[in-house]
Amino acid sequence: MIRFAFALAALAIVILVLAPFQWLGLALGWPIQRRIPHLFHRAFCHLAGVRIREVGTRTADTPVLILANHVSWLDICVIGALAPVVFIAKSEVATWPVFGFLARLQRTIFIERERRQKTGAATQEIGDRLLGGDAVVLFAEGTSSDGIRILPFRSALIGAVHHALGESVHHKEIIVQPLSLAYVGFGGLPVGRALRDNVAWYGDADLIPHFIGILKAGATDITVTWGEATAYDMSADRKAIAREAERSVRRMTSAALRAGAPKQAALPAPEQAAADATPAVA
Repeated sequence: MIRFAFALAALAIVILVLAPFQWLGLALGWPIQRRIPHLFHRAFCHLAGVRIREVGTRTADTPVLILANHVSWLDICVIGALAPVVFIAKSEVATWPVFGFLARLQRTIFIERERRQKTGAATQEIGDRLLGGDAVVLFAEGTSSDGIRILPFRSALIGAVHHALGESVHHKEIIVQPLSLAYVGFGGLPVGRALRDNVAWYGDADLIPHFIGILKAGATDITVTWGEATAYDMSADRKAIAREAERSVRRMTSAALRAGAPKQAALPAPEQAAADATPAVA
């Protein structure tokens, strides 16, 4: 409980320090608006004891749509700690206390999954963000899972690739990169069936108890694997893109779960994150 209280207090301080700068960045269109969420997520992972092992390399090409599996709310912090990205989330998240506020600050794209007539508007916003230089992350399963199974990837929002190409006079192709998230350790123990619910947040699990459990554990190991980035043009079929990304993520996740937690996983250092963010402030 002492560890939880310390981590929560430290996180509150980080938010109080960074939020005003992010608000100004959004209001004035400063480039820092992309870097501050990245810095926050790195600090969160450090304070929560989230240890990340990164396999493969994130593409440096743009525009890029990242298609990932979804295990927990913690996925956002993990991916955000590795790169400045923009997430796509269901519209209800915007109304959540604290978490909704943070999601809005980090420029999340909110979509109404149950209202198909809104898909076109969401697709257009995703396309606009891609062409604006953002790396956009889509949890392609449409919901979170237990972290072992990979659910079928949905293809509707991948239509954003076609929209972006249709609107662009500078890009004939858009990069799609699969991303696998595999939780392999918790509290110093391998994640087996008994510990699965401690790391995976899905179904009817309550958010606050799960959040407290992660902070109290002080050690969560995750393997993040980047798949092969592929360039697609207007002739590409969104369903084929979804199927190929799903196969890649399924394969990478299985490999990471079989390998288990490394003896010493890499932990994002907030002082290094600060150094990374300095040029963006200027």
